Amino acid sequence: MRICVSILLIMTFYGCQEQRVQPSIISNIQLEKLPSQESFNAKVTFTDSGKTKAVLHTGHIRVFYDTQETLLDSSVKVDFYDENQVHTSTLTSKRGRVDDATQNLWAKDSVVVVSDSGVTITTSELMWRNKDRKIVSDKFVTIVSPKEKIQGYGFESDQSLRNYVIGNPTYTAKRDTL
Repeated sequence: MRICVSILLIMTFYGCQEQRVQPSIISNIQLEKLPSQESFNAKVTFTDSGKTKAVLHTGHIRVFYDTQETLLDSSVKVDFYDENQVHTSTLTSKRGRVDDATQNLWAKDSVVVVSDSGVTITTSELMWRNKDRKIVSDKFVTIVSPKEKIQGYGFESDQSLRNYVIGNPTYTAKRDTL
């Protein structure tokens, strides 16, 4: 028994004398470009006075405290709600950005907004202003409603897509002529 204990102690002591493994260090990483937080399959709820204004879903979210911005990648989806917390519309895009100071959202790449009333907007980029709950864009937009199809540059609407304005229309057609 003493021999077994002695051998075990010698092996333990010898094992501790081995060379320690040093982790490799990557020297070309710029720390200021790393996110403060990162999450996958994230859900963020925007509220005001305890009432839900919007719910954001995204596959990848990166939060940067220094620049006060959040970058959204991999399928962005936002559900909008009115002052009574009733769902009004859904926005989808491939990517986006949130200004953390104002909570304004910029959606980019294949942006589609569909209202519960049947209006659909497609564009390459738009912004949802948190302060007044308006959706705006200076890009080319297409609006299809049960009554009409309008295309043009520049757009502003409430988030339910009931009251919208095209700044510079280039095409307009009544729904029965489409």
